[in-house]
Amino acid sequence: MVYSLNQSAFSSFTVQCFSDNKTLQFPLFFLFLLIYLSIILANTTVFTTISLSPKLHTPMYMFLGNLSFLDISYISTTFPKLLHMVYTQQKTISFTGCITQLYFFMLFACTECFLLAIMAYDRYVAICHPFHYTLHMSLKHCARLIVGVWVIGFLDPVPYSLLTANLSFCSSHRIDHFYCDLIPLIKITCSDTSNIEIVTYINALTQGASLFALTSISYVYIIRTILKIQSSHGRQKAFSTCTSHLTCVIIFYGTILGSYLRPMGSYEPLQNSVFALLYIALVPLLNPFIYTLKNKEFKDNLRKIGTKTSFF
Repeated sequence: MVYSLNQSAFSSFTVQCFSDNKTLQFPLFFLFLLIYLSIILANTTVFTTISLSPKLHTPMYMFLGNLSFLDISYISTTFPKLLHMVYTQQKTISFTGCITQLYFFMLFACTECFLLAIMAYDRYVAICHPFHYTLHMSLKHCARLIVGVWVIGFLDPVPYSLLTANLSFCSSHRIDHFYCDLIPLIKITCSDTSNIEIVTYINALTQGASLFALTSISYVYIIRTILKIQSSHGRQKAFSTCTSHLTCVIIFYGTILGSYLRPMGSYEPLQNSVFALLYIALVPLLNPFIYTLKNKEFKDNLRKIGTKTSFF
């Protein structure tokens, strides 16, 4: 990436970080630190348990393990820098650091969208075509899907990063957000942003709409199949295998849509920061508990690992 044109004019941005009130410095710092440590601990526990338990080396848990690793990476893109800025009150980020943060944030957001869609398809095959599950969702096939998801995730943010890196920020260097996001950067540039907007619309129509459609259609068929089950116990068991994923999908897409699908003219910095905090922090915080709280198989393996660890 080429940054020389912009770096010749300035070297850093100033970040809003929710509030300039110094009395809120330590309460905000400890709140964000508690959220960050909770997310890291919960998702590391899920990822480690799945990695160390041979019985959990199945397609569903492979996806859950990747989701936990993704959530750890997701939150670590923004929160360490946020914690540093809130604690030191040095609310600056370099131009290169800002573009790098934007790239990795979009990488993990894109990867999570694809992974949630594949997990919806996994539940569709498991419930609607259980006899063909081992054929369609073998471990080798799942590994290929996961590799494909990460490859797309790494490639998708490249156009945004390149286009943003070549914008001019001559009017303002203050980002009304707590990290480097695309919309706040577009708001303060004095360059033509039509290319970025075209790429965004194309991406939203092709990638975003198709993933949302795949997830929605999968659950339409899942619900239709479950309603046809005669026994109430069978319906309850089938619902329990997909409600956790559906809950995470609703929270993830709901917060993202609330943040991004609004006219640029109605952009409110504080409101946007709150929505961003929800899908950056709330989803990774809830995912481990939603997926594992009622999962007896996972809790049994976690208990075994805990027993072995305490023994050693």
